[in-house]
Amino acid sequence: MAEYLALLARWNRTHNLTAIREPERMVTHHLLDSLAVLPWIPRRGRLLDIGSGAGLPGIPLALARPELAVTLIDSVGKKAAFMQQAITTLGLPNARAVHGRVEDYPSTEPFDTVISRAFSSLDAFTGLSRPLLAPGGRWLAMKGRRPDDELAALPADIRVLGVHPVAVPGLEAERHLVELAPQEQAPSRNPS
Repeated sequence: MAEYLALLARWNRTHNLTAIREPERMVTHHLLDSLAVLPWIPRRGRLLDIGSGAGLPGIPLALARPELAVTLIDSVGKKAAFMQQAITTLGLPNARAVHGRVEDYPSTEPFDTVISRAFSSLDAFTGLSRPLLAPGGRWLAMKGRRPDDELAALPADIRVLGVHPVAVPGLEAERHLVELAPQEQAPSRNPS
């Protein structure tokens, strides 16, 4: 994880991948924030990280879950290039970076879990990625404050499995993980 943060800090100086530049803030705001959702992340299967930016949360999750196949997608070329460099440097055979838009990604191999961190509204997130969700799959949206307005705006065929408060060590800000599924889905996989 330290090697990933060092690489992010180095690339960030020239490529402006994230507004957070201080290494100690990168630990809390990026690394620990990404890892705080681990209790809801399966140990195996296929995970898609949409709008991954600097590889968050996908790269920390791929490091923590070596048997989970993680695909990271971002429409910004320099961010996709950084993610590919990080995957190569860290030797992550279970991760791959894609430069593109989620709505253009082929749905030939659907994902068990689709996750986003600061990507879009819940309605847009589920709408754009629905063709990529495997039967029995679910969406995980990392949010700050509880997104009650976004939850109310979800279409009727989207089921809210849970809105889980997430504690991030060293971070005072509110964090929530919104767990969603198509209406026919099984109950939450919340560990508690």
